[in-house]
Amino acid sequence: MTEPLQPHASVPPPAAAEGKPLRRVFVRDLELMASVGVFEMEKRYEQRVVVSLDLWVIDDYDGRSDALSAVLDYGAVVAGVRAIVETGHTNLIETLAERIAVAALADPRVVSATVRLEKPDIVPGCRSVGIEIVRGR
Repeated sequence: MTEPLQPHASVPPPAAAEGKPLRRVFVRDLELMASVGVFEMEKRYEQRVVVSLDLWVIDDYDGRSDALSAVLDYGAVVAGVRAIVETGHTNLIETLAERIAVAALADPRVVSATVRLEKPDIVPGCRSVGIEIVRGR
């Protein structure tokens, strides 16, 4: 018997940080409307997509400054995801996932990005279908 899929399973910290401490920044189940899919119906109508991110970030925060600029701003991460998803039609959710990972890794503090995209309304009888990718430096 196989192990059941664990949603949002924890991805271990990457080795790419070269001994520097890491902080995990995450976004869970961000629901957005997107024009995504290869079928004519998907090209005509937007559908819900659910985006989750796990980012491993070099943790150089001193613990005292209390300034947003001292850490990775998850609000900016969400805004970036929203902008990518809402840009226009994309045939594949894999393409969206890659674009989101590239945007996250553009911040030099991010050493690894796990991107999960789900389409909850596309397959009858299924809570969701989707993909998950892990990208790093």
